[in-house]
Amino acid sequence: MNSFLQNIKYKFSNLNVLEKIIAINVVIFVLGLLLKSVMHWFKLPSDFGDALLQPWSIVTYAFLHFDIWHLLFNMLWLYFLGQMFLNLFSPKMALNVYFLGAICGGLLFMLGYTLLPSFFGSYSTLVGASAAVRALLIFLCAYMPNQEIRFFTFNLKLWYIGAAIVVLDLLGLFGANSGGNLAHLGGALLGYFYAKQLLKGQDIGKGFERIMDTVSSWFKPSKKVPLKTVHKNKSKVGGYTKSDFNEFNNQKKIDVILDKISKSGYDSLTAEEKEFLFRAGKK
Repeated sequence: MNSFLQNIKYKFSNLNVLEKIIAINVVIFVLGLLLKSVMHWFKLPSDFGDALLQPWSIVTYAFLHFDIWHLLFNMLWLYFLGQMFLNLFSPKMALNVYFLGAICGGLLFMLGYTLLPSFFGSYSTLVGASAAVRALLIFLCAYMPNQEIRFFTFNLKLWYIGAAIVVLDLLGLFGANSGGNLAHLGGALLGYFYAKQLLKGQDIGKGFERIMDTVSSWFKPSKKVPLKTVHKNKSKVGGYTKSDFNEFNNQKKIDVILDKISKSGYDSLTAEEKEFLFRAGKK
């Protein structure tokens, strides 16, 4: 039994951050089948007052799904988008976009039910990772709109796909899942705004990232470091080590390549630039 658990733990540790989210979603789906009576505590209510009583639901709703097809559709999107996103951006930025997309989707969902109860209905609950996945998709579409991807026998620019998805969500506001489609639009808005601000040199997810780093540090065991004599490090120049300079230079190179993608598309990169991005995305 221990070897089985160790094997699972090892395989999980080798997944990238978005693949880990997929794995967590699958596990939670299975647990939800066994613990249906408590799952309502993790769904997001459409009423702000009820949501305040279970504030965790603004995030946990994105890990719940109606049925296997709902889960499968979202996880397939997340897997393919994740491969593209993590080849270009850091894992932390992927988490920023994903969770902020879920939060914005949830907030717009509640706002719609609060301001337009006659249109959306008096009460509902929200589940599913669709808003978070939409945020990743529209982020990529807005950051490099002219990048082409293969679709069966022809190529499509990313912005065509993003525009089609948004139009479908807008039409969905008049269907049976109006609240869910409103949440999709909230995630899409976050992804679009995040990408446009990043192109201007501003990462709007940094504040959220610091909050998550603080929260995760609460669960890490503290290590007592013995006192030791500090010697002057002669390998440092101006307070920086050689590895610091290398990291800075690599980041500048990534920024130049991403700027080239935003202006001319991914296909304009040389083979060396594509290989460099690929290796940087794996770190």
